[in-house]
Amino acid sequence: MSGTAEVRQGGGRDRDPDGRARNARPRDGLGRPLPYGRDGVERQPEGLVRSPEETVVEAQALLDGGKPFHAHEVFEDAWKAGPEGERALWRGLAQLAVGLTHAARGNVTGGARLLRRGAAALEEWASGTGQARPYGMRLAELGSWARELAEAVEQEDTTISATDWAPRLRGPGA
Repeated sequence: MSGTAEVRQGGGRDRDPDGRARNARPRDGLGRPLPYGRDGVERQPEGLVRSPEETVVEAQALLDGGKPFHAHEVFEDAWKAGPEGERALWRGLAQLAVGLTHAARGNVTGGARLLRRGAAALEEWASGTGQARPYGMRLAELGSWARELAEAVEQEDTTISATDWAPRLRGPGA
């Protein structure tokens, strides 16, 4: 978040120093809100402009740490701040991360749907640009991973481990 969120007195909405609505509740590793006053996972700063390299490295560290919701926020920043021609790429990656989040929370239908939507977005972006490995990421492998996970959660109808299913954004030689 940009700045520290403040809680308004009298039951009002949480607001940042600029007056924008911001939920200041702590969150767990999967982004679920916790009660005020509880310790949560440190939130990703909102609206941070990172280089593509920094985005990939930061998102991978969060995915490896079982924090796909937070990786989604990193991808979302790139989606919103990046060049127009790359927004669909970052949006697709954000959809994969939030799909993993939903699958790990036990939302089978939503998780599978977002995983497939993200995979399709990456494939469409790659075919439209001719770039199969932007910033060293292997989009075809990410799409296969997403579809495999979508199938697994639907067949098993169970909650999965975000850490065990964390994708590798870059393959060997990246």
